[in-house]
Amino acid sequence: MYKVLLAEDEDMIRNGIKYSIDWLEIDCVIVAEACNGEEGLEKIRELRPDIVLTDINMPIMDGIAMIEQGQKLHTFSSIIISGYNEFHLAKRALHLGVTDFLVKPLEEEQLIKALESAKSKVKLMLKYEEIASRPEETVEAFPSFEALDDKLKTSKNVSKMIEYVQENYHRKISIHHLVNQLGISASYLNQKFKQETSYTFNDFLNRYRIHKAMEKLKAGDGKVYTIAQECGFSDYKYFIGIFKKYANCTPGQYQEFCEREG
Repeated sequence: MYKVLLAEDEDMIRNGIKYSIDWLEIDCVIVAEACNGEEGLEKIRELRPDIVLTDINMPIMDGIAMIEQGQKLHTFSSIIISGYNEFHLAKRALHLGVTDFLVKPLEEEQLIKALESAKSKVKLMLKYEEIASRPEETVEAFPSFEALDDKLKTSKNVSKMIEYVQENYHRKISIHHLVNQLGISASYLNQKFKQETSYTFNDFLNRYRIHKAMEKLKAGDGKVYTIAQECGFSDYKYFIGIFKKYANCTPGQYQEFCEREG
């Protein structure tokens, strides 16, 4: 699974990006968010993401400076998000090897395509780093892309936990439902899940449920309370609280935002 850092100083835009696509379907997970370039650089140093998705204009340090300094710390592919009046920065971004240059407002298909390109690019970058570290070996002796993919994916148990969430998020579930299935203690499962995704199981479950709820709200699929139930929240007030925690707005405000953006 590819680790993504999302750096964007505007809360509404950042949350819109975060919940606009099903990250699991494209084998990605957002491991951290940043509100400015300095914070993003620290997250690059700490979490070593595979992909950095960043706005150009941010306080303290802009996105390009963050990428430039981050590349000295760790290998990753990057995607720049900009406004229409920021194309003069494209040349500098291309000099840094940025995978794609997207213009706001982002389209879902455009973002997914850029992420797929970023995934391919980081695989190549890792491959050539490995080759460079073994100068005595020929290219033919280098392991296949399939072998390299295995290094980027989650462990078997964590993959099963993610699949379980995708298939059962609309039901009442917890990590304890997986204990008997996998024959492993809840504490160990939570530890591995946190280690590989940066989230606890419950946090990940709630984030995935909110993602699904936002999909339904955006599509206008029913009333808020029915959407809450369809996404696994039997307590409506709890759903509102969790939604506000992750989206920084109420479900109703999100619906209004989607209608305005149209």
